[in-house]
Amino acid sequence: MYSELLTHIKKFVSLTAAEEKLLCENLAPKKLKKKEFLLEAGKHCLGNYFVVNGCLRLYFINSKLSEQILQFGIENWWIADQDSIASGRPANCYIQAIEASELLFLSEKTRAILCEQIPHLESYFRIMMQKAYVAAQRRIGFIFNQTEEERYRSFTSQFPDFVQRVPQYMLASYLGFTPQFSSRLRAKKS
Repeated sequence: MYSELLTHIKKFVSLTAAEEKLLCENLAPKKLKKKEFLLEAGKHCLGNYFVVNGCLRLYFINSKLSEQILQFGIENWWIADQDSIASGRPANCYIQAIEASELLFLSEKTRAILCEQIPHLESYFRIMMQKAYVAAQRRIGFIFNQTEEERYRSFTSQFPDFVQRVPQYMLASYLGFTPQFSSRLRAKKS
């Protein structure tokens, strides 16, 4: 379980064997069943979760009482409510398993201590935040610059395997259109 994270880290920075051991000693494995919640609105998000396997979604309930998906978390990706972590306030978001999932939890308090002890780990997390920020910027750009059909076609061509893993209504929420529109697009494609 830890080897997946260590392999991922090695793509970006180098850690010594002692640093890897220290990191692994501070991670807590977590398993979720399909549809199980990792975080619910009103509770504090205490750290970050590395997805070893499975698929999760981070979402909030909008003013129309509809789920609005902000992020998916799949293998080799981190997921958390960063607003709750940074502010110390209760989360406005939910994190739920779409599939049975295995995660590694790193509390924010422990992450801060480890980053002081392992400077390369600080670099790794900076790179992960940059990658997450770029992904969010691109998604926002797609929403503002592409039609609904262009967003759907672009996403499904870039991530065909991922599209098979999530229900269409969740994909529609993430891409910013209704499930009915998604159904019409799929019917049109056939």
